[in-house]
Amino acid sequence: MPYPHFDALLAEAARLPPVSVAVVDATEEHVLRGACDAQAQGFLEPILIGDPTILEPLLRRLEQDCPAARNAQIVAAASAEEAAELGVELVEKGRAQALMKGHLHSDTFLHPILAKLRTKQRLSHVFVTDIDTYPKLLLISDAAINISPDLATKAAILQNAIQLARILGVDEPKAAILSAVEVINPAIPSTIDAACLSKMADRGQIEGALVDGPLAFDNAISKEAARIKGIRSSVAGDADILLVPDLVSGNILAKDLEYLAGASLAGIVLGAQVPIILNSRADPARARLVSAALVALIQHQEVKP
Repeated sequence: MPYPHFDALLAEAARLPPVSVAVVDATEEHVLRGACDAQAQGFLEPILIGDPTILEPLLRRLEQDCPAARNAQIVAAASAEEAAELGVELVEKGRAQALMKGHLHSDTFLHPILAKLRTKQRLSHVFVTDIDTYPKLLLISDAAINISPDLATKAAILQNAIQLARILGVDEPKAAILSAVEVINPAIPSTIDAACLSKMADRGQIEGALVDGPLAFDNAISKEAARIKGIRSSVAGDADILLVPDLVSGNILAKDLEYLAGASLAGIVLGAQVPIILNSRADPARARLVSAALVALIQHQEVKP
């Protein structure tokens, strides 16, 4: 992968034109700091949506560390629900090229997006993770949107993740379809789905990647574990993408890596009319900064001839 760690990704995004991003309910310091830092780096031009009586004092507090805060655009909103509606409206009017979740619940943020900004693609979330113990960025999907995906939904989720990996410069991503074990077991439905997805990729129903599964997590990321277990696979031990069985397992995996293994995570939703930055309200400002860099890379890719 051309971007083995986030620093390389941030450096590339800094060379691209900024993207106009509507920050929905920006009334929290971590949210504002992430947006202002991304503006200072040249990744985005934020439009801050929220209560001005809360936003303006926060922006003044941030001015010393983040001079870009002085020139921030503000769109007044009296509630989180109104902020979400206004964010979608800015996209529909062509004023915003992307959306960023601020200090509101995901369901409130996504409700007008699902109603007005859907496309023929399935909406799905991808965590891009930077882990010191892994030699390249690792994509995990879906850990935030699709709760219990069926086979067709998993295929769509995987295709979105492949698209992002290719935007990140991986010509032929390696996708590991995760389950608890690496053998097909009818008592574990995720192993059946994994085998089907692998065959679908072999027959061109999923394009642009090497796909293999079922693979347990250790086999997907450790060549030694795969060798010991006698697994012959071009994906095992070298995965770029981990497709998880469901939202619960994916969310646990991503947060385990973040809080116990020191991974840095950036989160983005694909499949809508515009890319969507979907971070947890507890995420640090750097997570929002890297997510903004991802949006810049995606937007730049989309406007290429």
